[in-house]
Amino acid sequence: MEWWHLYMIMGTVVAGVAGGVIYIRKKMKKRLEDQESMVKQHKVATSILVLEKKKEKISNANIPKSVVDKIPRVYKIKKVPIVKAKIGAQVMDLLCDEDVFDKLPERKSVRVDLAGIFIAGVKPGKGKK
Repeated sequence: MEWWHLYMIMGTVVAGVAGGVIYIRKKMKKRLEDQESMVKQHKVATSILVLEKKKEKISNANIPKSVVDKIPRVYKIKKVPIVKAKIGAQVMDLLCDEDVFDKLPERKSVRVDLAGIFIAGVKPGKGKK
């Protein structure tokens, strides 16, 4: 076998892997945009009292089983930011992004954009009116 055959095979494999990565990135980007638009449609500004912030596995949090079943497998394995908060008279575990997790003060009342059990963002201003 000559050297140029080896280079052609290696070039074909590299091109195939690059094409696969590009395809997967486009697919994941579209899925992320769909999720963001869904959150924007369903978010509601509300006041919560942050009781506790921690990073742990979703299986250890007090989240309904129906929600846990819909979460991708990657997020079931790794630790995610979970906020235990009091909304009205109810104490719930809520999910959020890393940047929102860092902005939330502990043991304080805060106004947030809430979409189901997901904290989409922190609103400026006082928690209670």
